[in-house]
Amino acid sequence: MTTEIIFAGFGGQGVILAGKILTLAGMSEDKYVSHIPSYGAEMRGGTANCSVIVSDEEVASPVIEKPDVVVALNKPSMTKFEKWLKPGGLLIYNSSLIDIEPSRKDIRTLALPANEMAAETNNARGANMVVLGCLAKVCPGMISGVKPFEYALDEAISARNKKFNPINIATIEAAYNKDYDIK
Repeated sequence: MTTEIIFAGFGGQGVILAGKILTLAGMSEDKYVSHIPSYGAEMRGGTANCSVIVSDEEVASPVIEKPDVVVALNKPSMTKFEKWLKPGGLLIYNSSLIDIEPSRKDIRTLALPANEMAAETNNARGANMVVLGCLAKVCPGMISGVKPFEYALDEAISARNKKFNPINIATIEAAYNKDYDIK
């Protein structure tokens, strides 16, 4: 099974970190992975996105033309990347910040109140962690539960920020344990 994902949002939302963590989680399960970050002209506040592939087979090309999943954390990202999804693909959009409905009718959608869910775990900046837990739940076979994210956070996070790993794991786990209504 191969899952191609685009994470997109504005700088500071942690889309690049989410992609890196998902990539490392896949590696911890002996999956073949690819991660390509892309930044706008500015780091914080500008646009940011990354392409992630998690596969049981070798990844022939890291370039994603028609992703299986698009995660949009803000409205400009949804507007831009919704059209990239392959027919039948899944658009997960942050309904905390996006007040419009997706325009395509040939895709599946999930309105995810990521900011509110993160706040419920006392992790106000953890919308990206909510997305990871949600992805593990709604894309079965890609990542097996929460445990791989513990390894990934330990690898991805610098020593001075490891103090946030427990709350990030709690946020991922809370999101993983929710039921989702994919339309």
